[in-house]
Amino acid sequence: MRKTPPRMIQEDTFLQLAAVDFSGIYAVHLAAKEERLKMTRLAMSLLSGPFLAAIALSSAKVVDPQSLTRWELVPWYLFALVTVFGLLSVLPFLRLIEAGNAHARTARAINNFRLLYTSKLRGQLGWSPNLPTDPAFPDTYRPLAWPGINVMMLGLANSTYLTVGITGLSKQAPNPLLLVLSTLLVALVHYAVYYVRCNVTKRRRLPRSPYHQPNLET
Repeated sequence: MRKTPPRMIQEDTFLQLAAVDFSGIYAVHLAAKEERLKMTRLAMSLLSGPFLAAIALSSAKVVDPQSLTRWELVPWYLFALVTVFGLLSVLPFLRLIEAGNAHARTARAINNFRLLYTSKLRGQLGWSPNLPTDPAFPDTYRPLAWPGINVMMLGLANSTYLTVGITGLSKQAPNPLLLVLSTLLVALVHYAVYYVRCNVTKRRRLPRSPYHQPNLET
């Protein structure tokens, strides 16, 4: 049988592919940055809640400012506020994880799309975009990248609030070593949630393709 010659990519088609590719990856990075900023601002607003409440109560002379300098004199409802706002800050913590996973999946899909034409461009024009073509990149669990550091630092802040709040509500004498160990244990729970959610996303079940094409995303 006579082989059909490979189709040549027209110049206008190449420009459309490159424009869609670069605009898509730019939109993904921009959306990821905006999502991280929004969730970080929300978390900082929630974590500042107990301080604002203490200032307001002190200004209204409901709480003696001198009592805030000694652990045993701090009112119980301030410890309750610390605990509540620590629990509320778990929401942006989880949202940061899920947003990072969604952006990584989108970037991997764009990498998979890039595989459709980069090989032909390299053979036809001797050029290909200086962009990743691995459909397994980027990974969702990246603790040393900026999204991972952001998640872990927020988890550490949440752990500190929860440990201090629960310790104050239980009316236990503060032990610095015990507080540090308890904070680290709660932080490990946050990090375990981060690790599990990222790896569960990688192993999630995907819908079958009606065209029986293999899915290259990991």
